[in-house]
Amino acid sequence: MNSEIPPAGSYAVDTRNGRVGEVMGKEGPYAQLRPPLGGREWDVPPENLRPARTGEELSARVRGLNRNSQLP
Repeated sequence: MNSEIPPAGSYAVDTRNGRVGEVMGKEGPYAQLRPPLGGREWDVPPENLRPARTGEELSARVRGLNRNSQLP
């Protein structure tokens, strides 16, 4: 697996659970990802990270939009 962290602002997949997130930066040895359209960041070891494909990124953004549209 690739151990490089994608650039901030790009989207990546946490291969441990399949979650897609926006790369926010690096904290120690970990990449920090945040769900599309906001939410709590989580840490991912670089070996468990891969760049998101276009379809994965779009699906994650749509899920975020749907979630946000249901908030009061």
